[in-house]
Amino acid sequence: MKNIKVLGSGCRNCEITAKVISQAAKEAGVEIELEKVTDIAEIMAFGVMSTPGVVVDGKLVHSGGIPGPESVRAWVRDAG
Repeated sequence: MKNIKVLGSGCRNCEITAKVISQAAKEAGVEIELEKVTDIAEIMAFGVMSTPGVVVDGKLVHSGGIPGPESVRAWVRDAG
């Protein structure tokens, strides 16, 4: 099971990003652990200057804006 973190203040784009990731995992039949990280210090520790950021298994894979569907599907597929 992959651990995926959405980094951000809880803004609308962060919420949409979390929903897109959850939906992609559900469609792929893959179980993920999805966390929402709102602590600024933790977000900065990943080097994210623009939210939302996405971290998969401890590795930053996206920051700044809602990720595209292809990116999300790739992250979820790799979770298998």
